[in-house]
Amino acid sequence: MYNVGVIGCGYWGPNLIRNYTQLNRSRVKIVADLDRDRLSHMKKLYPSVETTIDYMNIINDPEINIVTIATPVSTHYKFASEALSAGKHVFVEKPIASSAKDAESLVNIAKKNHLKLMVGHTFIYTAAVKKMKEIVQSGELGDIYYINSQRLNLGLFQKDINVLWDLAPHDISIILYLLDQEPKWISAAGSSNINGFIEDVAVLTMKFNDKLIAFTQVSWLDPDKIRKMTVVGSKKMMVYDDVQPTEKIRIYDKAVEMPKHYDTFAEFQYSYKYGDIIIPKIDGKEPLSTELSHFLDCIEQDLTPMSSGEKGLEVVKILEASDESLKNNSSLVELCNNQFLLN
Repeated sequence: MYNVGVIGCGYWGPNLIRNYTQLNRSRVKIVADLDRDRLSHMKKLYPSVETTIDYMNIINDPEINIVTIATPVSTHYKFASEALSAGKHVFVEKPIASSAKDAESLVNIAKKNHLKLMVGHTFIYTAAVKKMKEIVQSGELGDIYYINSQRLNLGLFQKDINVLWDLAPHDISIILYLLDQEPKWISAAGSSNINGFIEDVAVLTMKFNDKLIAFTQVSWLDPDKIRKMTVVGSKKMMVYDDVQPTEKIRIYDKAVEMPKHYDTFAEFQYSYKYGDIIIPKIDGKEPLSTELSHFLDCIEQDLTPMSSGEKGLEVVKILEASDESLKNNSSLVELCNNQFLLN
């Protein structure tokens, strides 16, 4: 039985507390937050859980095995580094830190102390995204040409990070998981409409090997809630719509083929294939439960988490590079040996 301390019980923390409580291998011992009303609410839901406004009561508790962090991004490094240094395994919500330097430091501290560090990239633990990975790896789609993702809604506005840091980690982590490679360069374009200083609408472009490219559009200013990703291959195309309650994935037997033989330009015609639409069956298990169970497995069996600290670092590198691109009029930023080369 693992004793868990949760720092932060605002928006996402209660979901973590609930799932840890429902697992038969863990129990939440202490919850910390600066908001006494939130602590009082948690105490009503879970009478056996201790509450505190001082997170150090979690860090210093010798019975705590796991520290879980669901606080603003700017605090992630401080809380996670102190927990790892105190000998606790750490689960931290996305993104892992507010800079690549801090993210890399957390990875090194975890390695030095032989501890597990995992990032809350929850979507890669969904049955739908796992099925997408299976389809991509099977070669059913053929060579992947491009990926286009949209994550749009009205709010929730953040005060300490822009819309890319808030929403794009979901799509970036999914794309890296599907392709199993990092981009060579990125560029980002965005605008600040409400705050004037923090981008609330943005588009991120990631270029991988060969011709493969991915686009991610994020917004806090859209009237509709959209969570959609399209994967276009040389043989078939796939659409993942997370807003759909059941039919989240559709595979389209559509493609464009070049003519093999032609003598004149008049004979040159593309061949368009229109086939069936396949809707794979998807398991409905809550991904957060799967994610936290996987974390406990990694601790028990000394495994590397799918969303390890290293994977979290990859995402933060891209986000940090996107900030550089935004500051330099959407200039291309090449990711090379952990250096950002502005073009």
